[in-house]
Amino acid sequence: MDLYEHQARDLFAEHGIPVPRAEVTESAKEAREFARRLGGRVVVKAQVKTGGRGKAGGVKLAADPAAAELTARQILGMDIKGHTVRRVMLAQPVDIEAEFYVSYVLDRASGTFLAIASAEGGMEIEEVASSRPEAVARIPIDPAVGVTSAVAARIAEVAGLPPQTVDVLVRLWSVLTREDALLVEVNPLVRTAQGQILALDGKVTLDDNARFRNARWGPEKEADHEETLETRAAAKGLNYVKLDGEVGIIGNGAGLVMSTLDVVAGCGAKPANFLDIGGGASAQIMADGLDVILSDPAVKSVFVNVFGGITACDAVADGIVQALEHVQLTKPLVVRLDGNNAARGRAILEERAHPLVEQATTMDGAARQAADLALAPNPL
Repeated sequence: MDLYEHQARDLFAEHGIPVPRAEVTESAKEAREFARRLGGRVVVKAQVKTGGRGKAGGVKLAADPAAAELTARQILGMDIKGHTVRRVMLAQPVDIEAEFYVSYVLDRASGTFLAIASAEGGMEIEEVASSRPEAVARIPIDPAVGVTSAVAARIAEVAGLPPQTVDVLVRLWSVLTREDALLVEVNPLVRTAQGQILALDGKVTLDDNARFRNARWGPEKEADHEETLETRAAAKGLNYVKLDGEVGIIGNGAGLVMSTLDVVAGCGAKPANFLDIGGGASAQIMADGLDVILSDPAVKSVFVNVFGGITACDAVADGIVQALEHVQLTKPLVVRLDGNNAARGRAILEERAHPLVEQATTMDGAARQAADLALAPNPL
């Protein structure tokens, strides 16, 4: 669950991380009053859960309260990468002397957290890492130890950050661990001309598994975003991630689905999604999964890859057959069943004999079929 910038700012302030004074509003008229309260000259920032706000015109400096009202009126209602701006944050401007980047992020590959820091903040960290990888420090954090003052001092030294940032690094770790976060980021963390360290912009991603402990952020969840395939899938309880490809993927088990993505890519096509149905393959789950995947206009074929275990393949096949009674199949569907009751499952699909359903006995063979169908000039 991503937080808005103003929510991240509130969390930082609660944990003692210095932030500029700011106010949030959904009203251009109220923006004038808030600007007056903040001293007149303010930065007006669109509050949406996406990057690139500045380039899109969603971050502007207003010289006085009247300009703040006009600027807020211009920004409110804007569309930024599919996100409608419904509120703006007005913040006191800062005289910046230097900008830095700091974050803690869960590194699933190593099973721990990484501190990522750079003395070159204020820009996309991906761009810095690509053009000057030596400018970005990556330091593994032992979760049993955490970020003590000594650890923070080492992070600052390796990344080339000033000693004044050590306290912020310690407190940012507190945000991560106490707020059930998977990512906490400050970009930029600045040193002002007066020598003060301030978190000017922040990003926080909370663990969805701890949503019950973070109900205070719930009311604004996705309030700025039109319904997406991912939000539709989440509403149906599906473990779905949208990708940029043409082969829709359904599998049971995260490991199998990840392998399926790789095999499809090895056949020259691109996966359109990650969809793990786990141990269940009921008609409703299959119908919901197919409905979401077929709603993606980029999908040209669908690959269902199931290894029967606790959920037998004949149950999966029954789920597919019943799902086809509720979902109009408009793209070819390639099914590979293996494991428990695989032969019976294949027989069930053969009996149904849907013209757009094809079967394969191996994962490689099924991936090749799905890729060929997706890449064909006019797939059926």
